[in-house]
Amino acid sequence: MFRRTPLAMAMTILVTGALTLSACAATPEATPTPTGAPDPDASISIRLVLEPSNLDIRQTSGASLDQILVDNVYQGLAARTPEQDIVPALASEWTISPDGLTYVFTLREGVTFHDGQELTADDVVWSLTTRKDTPEWSDSSRLQNVTSITAEGQEITLTLAEPDSSLLWNLTGRAGLVLKKGDKVDYQTEANGTGPFVLTSWREGDSITLTRNDEYWGDAPGAAEVVLSYIPDNQAALNAALAGEIDVLTGFDANLQEQIEMNGDFALVLGQSTDKGTLAFNQTEGSPLADQRVRQAIRQAIDHTSFIEAQGAGEVQYGPIPALDPGYEDLSDVAPYDPAAARALLAEAGEEDLELTLTIPNFYPTTVPQILVSDLNEVGITLEIESVDFSTWLNDVYFNKDYDLSFVLHTEARDFENWANPDYYFTYDNPEVQDLYAQSLAATDEAEAAQLLARAARIVSEDAAADWLYTGASVLAVGTNISGMPSTNVNERLNLAEIGKSDG
Repeated sequence: MFRRTPLAMAMTILVTGALTLSACAATPEATPTPTGAPDPDASISIRLVLEPSNLDIRQTSGASLDQILVDNVYQGLAARTPEQDIVPALASEWTISPDGLTYVFTLREGVTFHDGQELTADDVVWSLTTRKDTPEWSDSSRLQNVTSITAEGQEITLTLAEPDSSLLWNLTGRAGLVLKKGDKVDYQTEANGTGPFVLTSWREGDSITLTRNDEYWGDAPGAAEVVLSYIPDNQAALNAALAGEIDVLTGFDANLQEQIEMNGDFALVLGQSTDKGTLAFNQTEGSPLADQRVRQAIRQAIDHTSFIEAQGAGEVQYGPIPALDPGYEDLSDVAPYDPAAARALLAEAGEEDLELTLTIPNFYPTTVPQILVSDLNEVGITLEIESVDFSTWLNDVYFNKDYDLSFVLHTEARDFENWANPDYYFTYDNPEVQDLYAQSLAATDEAEAAQLLARAARIVSEDAAADWLYTGASVLAVGTNISGMPSTNVNERLNLAEIGKSDG
């Protein structure tokens, strides 16, 4: 069962486009620890890169919405930590039947929406049922295995048609968000959730302001206000920070480390992420890339460490699952850097003078294509770069699969399902992988599910279904008077409940 709609995934790709690669070797540092106590009346300004087109969390896809609204404004029965652990949220606890078909959640008492109305079990049932029954709502398909959603008192029961090891994870995302039944809020420009912050203003093209929810059911946020300022250009963001206008820079360029740290007010911070720099191969019949030897040759022609050196951050990745996700395994043995082996594979395949085109969205810098052109040229492959606007990429690559090679940064965690979907733009079709993925979903034991994913991921890598150039890092510049700033996977989700600001 494949649960992600094409448009949703396309928009997930889009929001990562403004992230830049840097050209220096930055040293990872922990988030700075202020010496003073946080000021409960503080206002904190955080630079973000890409602004959402609207605020409708129900229907508008894109990680720019999840980044600011999930956890901070909207919540579900369960939540996820930056390290990808599943934890209670609006549900204080839950139980799962031994057969994996029944999930019972205990709804917290005393939770209110931002408009003051009490959260009820009816709101939960309505939210999940409406999500499931409304294909236009993001991630609706993730609940299709749920046959009934009922409530008795504070207990919410979900009954499944078959076990689904991804259900709890899905409930930590949009599929599980709880909205107020019958709410009249204008979701395009407003929000009404249960989270630690209230969305109080949106100045389009400039900033979004979140204010502390004084009626929050959990621990009160450490700051009175957080202003999310949208500044796409790194130099402009640097200037704003040095002028004292910005407290935290996300999506930062590690190449600017010396400038941002020169007066001691900021520290560069690197965190892990699930951002996957993916080089897709069009494997449709008739393409030279339909030959596994050609795909393997391309993989072994590429020096993956060069991307890490160029960015000054990140990790090498040789398979479809990053280190933060279940099923991760070091697959560097599958495609080690070996130009001589690459040339031999091309000769064996009869493709010694191969010409290919790399289609890449034009919001990416030139670092990735420059490295690819150089490395592939060394083994006799001529690579032409076609830089296109994102709408063209969506039409040609994503929907029509009209490309040779393509590069995008896929941010979403636990998205292995794309490799089990022959209709996805990767054009990869392996029934064994599809079966292993289905078995993983049906597993009632987390360890077994992860082992099945690992087996499937190794096959995908051995098939050279794509090349994974690197796992990106979360690159931030954090004020030395800021505490509690997340540094892991901040491009996908940014929980600000613990952030604080002191005088020193």
